[in-house]
Parts: sequence; structure tokens; C-alpha cells
Amino acid sequence: MVYFLYLIHILTVMKNLNKETVKRKGIYLLPNLLTTAGLFSGFYAVVASMNAKFEVAAIAVLIAMVFDGLDGHIARMTNTESQFGAEYDSMADMVSFGVAPALIVYNWALVELGKFGWLAAFIYCAGAALRLARFNTQVGIADKRYFQGLASPAAAAVIAGSIWLGSQNNIDASKVSWLTALITILLGLLMVSNFRYLSFKDIDWRSRVNFLAILAFVGVLVFVSIEPALILCLLSFIYALSGPLITI
Repeated sequence: MVYFLYLIHILTVMKNLNKETVKRKGIYLLPNLLTTAGLFSGFYAVVASMNAKFEVAAIAVLIAMVFDGLDGHIARMTNTESQFGAEYDSMADMVSFGVAPALIVYNWALVELGKFGWLAAFIYCAGAALRLARFNTQVGIADKRYFQGLASPAAAAVIAGSIWLGSQNNIDASKVSWLTALITILLGLLMVSNFRYLSFKDIDWRSRVNFLAILAFVGVLVFVSIEPALILCLLSFIYALSGPLITI
């Protein structure tokens, strides 16, 4: 009788485990759709750069940044965070902010430098991969107010903003190839550095704010829309330089 009851108990536990396994096989739709949209933008940026559409490629990387920022916030606000979503987001970030910017900047300016050019692009790509790997190992441990090292989307914004501005003003990329290579290498090193960057994760987006804050936000949008390429490029460089200044 005891063995019979024990067998029933084991079968019940296995049944419950099977139910949990079935439940865990599903994925949350909304945040992963946004992650997929960001991945698509990064992949399209690579394709556009291969067709010499560098301005379009740069804008596609910036659009991927928007989707990357949305998927995490949406997941937290709707309580749809998951281990699958975190891993998928990391893989998408590697494509959109690691591989894509490296290939775009190589096709735009670094191809003129031969072996040194693609090595500079590889240093950036490797830096992005190491930065993402380190970030994944520090989730729940590091201070949420700061990033350790330049975040890969911010590094990608520097490259995308520079290429967008250069393409818009018809700058001959071959004349700035060495400067572009230096910036690309420095960005790769900043991503694996120990400099602290503000993460802005301590902002409570669900709290009530003064009506003037909304007007200020509208004012910022109007200001950026005047010269979006120039202003976004300047903002990305300022943020990239803020890490060493904050740390020092």
C-alpha cells in the first residue's frame, strides 16, 4: 500500500513537471517582437551599406537603438521578462550594435586602409561582444545607476551618427579614413574599459511629472529635428566622452 501511494505521488509530480515544461516552452510576444524588429533593422543596415546606401544604413542602426530601448522597458512594465528574452536581446544587440556598425564603417571609410581597416573594425566588433558578455554576467550585481564601459548601442550611435553626418554633407570618406579608424578602435576599447557611464535606469517612467516636463520634451524633439544628424552625432560623442570624465 505504501509503495502504491509512493508511485501515485511520483506520477503526480511528473505530471506537474510536464505541465510546467509545456508552459515554459512559450515565449512572450510583445517584447520579443520588438527585439526582432531591432534585429531586422541591424541586418538591413548591413545590406544597405553593401549597396553603398550609407545614410540609410546609419539611420537603420539608430532605429535599432529605439527598438532595443523599448523591448526592455516594455518587458519590465508588462511583467513579461524571461531568460529567453534576455538571451535573444543580447544576440540581437550583437548583430545590430556589434557586427552592423563594424561592417558599415568598414564599407564607408576603412576599406581604403586595407588590412589595418578591417582590423580596426574587428577590434570594435570584439569589444562589443566582450561588453555584452560582461554585462550578462553582471546582471543583478552591478550598480544599476551606471554602466561599466561604454554600452554597445551608445558606441554604435557614435559610428552611425558620424556616417549619417558625413554622408549628408558629402564628405569624402577616403580623406577621413585614418581618423575614422582611430575613433573605431577607441570605441572598441571604451566598451571593455572600466569607465562608468550613466545608465538612466533609475528614472521612474511611471511616476507623475510636472506639465512643464512634457513641454521640455517637445522642445527637445523640435531642437533635434532642426539638424538631426549633427545634433545626434554631437550627443553621442558627448556621452562617449562622459565616461572618462565621470570616472576621473
